[in-house]
Amino acid sequence: MKKAKISFLVLTAFILLAAFSRLIPHVPNFSPLGAIALFGAAHFYHKWHAFFIPVFATWLSDLIINNTIYSANYEGFVWFYPGFYWQYGSYILIVLFGLLLFKKITVFRTIGGIAMSTLVFFLVSNFGVWLSGTMYTKTIEGLITCYVAAIPFAKGTFYGSLIYTPILFGAYYLLQQKFTVLRTPKLRYN
Repeated sequence: MKKAKISFLVLTAFILLAAFSRLIPHVPNFSPLGAIALFGAAHFYHKWHAFFIPVFATWLSDLIINNTIYSANYEGFVWFYPGFYWQYGSYILIVLFGLLLFKKITVFRTIGGIAMSTLVFFLVSNFGVWLSGTMYTKTIEGLITCYVAAIPFAKGTFYGSLIYTPILFGAYYLLQQKFTVLRTPKLRYN
């Protein structure tokens, strides 16, 4: 197998494993989704892989979650849950920021990526809740109320990124040290 293909398969496996870890019971919003968006942005050679693979892995895990764990909330098989585009849009933005951020992988940039991914998800997803929902008035006060109500959930998002990002980046770095076939010319760790 070519070096690039092996690297692609290992990166994809990491992302799929992380996405499916959502099936493990956890506190609200504690998930690997911001981390897999950053990880994909930092490591995939082709930019379209950085966007497609994390979003596809998220969608696959959503299929299982929405049709098993949350099946009582829906009638019939759920391909996409209501408002999914706000969350998926936030992951696409996180990948975009990650592509700009990770010209070189450093601890400082990784910490910045964790903070940025949490903020992007918080702002985009809760804007979607406010705009497309009926819980909050369509005023500035309603938007502020929506964001304030979402603050406790942002902690779970932040902790998920804080835990999963170093696990993904660190585990892949260790594999790269052991298996030279995984070393790609795209990035250097510092």
